[in-house]
Amino acid sequence: MPLIKPFAGLRPVPERASEVVAPPYDVLNSAEARERAAGRPWSFLHISKAEIDLADDIDPYDPAVYAKSAENLQKMLDEGILIREEKPCYYAYRLIMDGHSQVGLVAAASVADYDTNRVRKHEFTRPAKENDRVRQIEALNAQTGPVLLAYKSQADMDQILEQTTKQTPLVDETADDGVQHTFWLIDDDATIEKLSAGFEAMDAIYIADGHHRSASASRVAKTHANSDAGGEQNSDYFLSVIYPHNQMNILDYNRVIKDLNGLSKEEVLEKIKASFTVTEASAAVRPTKATEFGMYVDGQWYRLNINTELVPNDPVASLDVSLLADNLIEPILAIADQRTDTRIDFVGGIRGLGELEKRVNSGEMAIAFSFYPTSMEALMAVADAGEVMPPKSTWFEPKLADGLISHVLD
Repeated sequence: MPLIKPFAGLRPVPERASEVVAPPYDVLNSAEARERAAGRPWSFLHISKAEIDLADDIDPYDPAVYAKSAENLQKMLDEGILIREEKPCYYAYRLIMDGHSQVGLVAAASVADYDTNRVRKHEFTRPAKENDRVRQIEALNAQTGPVLLAYKSQADMDQILEQTTKQTPLVDETADDGVQHTFWLIDDDATIEKLSAGFEAMDAIYIADGHHRSASASRVAKTHANSDAGGEQNSDYFLSVIYPHNQMNILDYNRVIKDLNGLSKEEVLEKIKASFTVTEASAAVRPTKATEFGMYVDGQWYRLNINTELVPNDPVASLDVSLLADNLIEPILAIADQRTDTRIDFVGGIRGLGELEKRVNSGEMAIAFSFYPTSMEALMAVADAGEVMPPKSTWFEPKLADGLISHVLD
């Protein structure tokens, strides 16, 4: 099977796209989704978060939620809000946020290559979240949340995508958060062949965001393989948007911790100086390079620079999130497992450094750390080594929208 292939997408008719396009299902809780979808009967949130159309206290994993999602999808099909492409195609998808622009290819990516790690991973998944996506896919007979992927930038592929943006788009919408989503159809056979051949020549592509969606697609594919006659099926592929790695935008993913492990601020600072150079700062510290950190405690910011001899030659252990964990958060603050310890929380860089100050100043947290963003090169090095990144290592912005395109499995 090829690494990627075109597919007959399910998408809103262009004149109704603004009514359909919605934030991704996993960035809103049920109450927020209910508020965002109020007065918008065709918002894709009625499919991706269908609990908003049921009782306020319903469990989002209740079977009735998946049934309601399927009912809402069928209604949008019946009313002509969504249509199915007549032939397999690719699409180009451009995101613009705060002056940053990235143009990627919308394609169906191979589950078989995911299973053999040609589609490379860097995170563990949680069974409950996988189970939710499996039930959603099975209820809809479609994948509705695209996986964000990256490929090592290649001039010929990049150029095809950039040239596509000179054409008239199917959709050009600016969302409530100011992010511009622009979507083009690529249905020219020669261009499709060039894109397919170009990606087939690649050694690998990389999951940036969407490990649960890709893992659930793999599980569904195995179920379909067991129940059907055989041969290549749509379920052997998963919905993806693949961007050149050098266009990806990773923000910092910061940490806040509830207490100082019984230590005074002065004791913490003294212990930190064994591994870091510590400098007081007069303003919030946004690190300007890897191995540099900001720390906020008791109303004061500090700049921390780790001693260079403590940076190992290892793709995981050399990550900033690992360096701070191994040399400060675990040995000094006694947090050994950031996945499970309730004393630590994580703040996406999109919220700004003011959010760190707010949570410490309120007394909710005792200390905060700001990070330099993980690079795509570092992410790919971890994935190439077959390793897993620590939790909350990357925060990608802007986010892909839900509802622009779906991948039907029949």
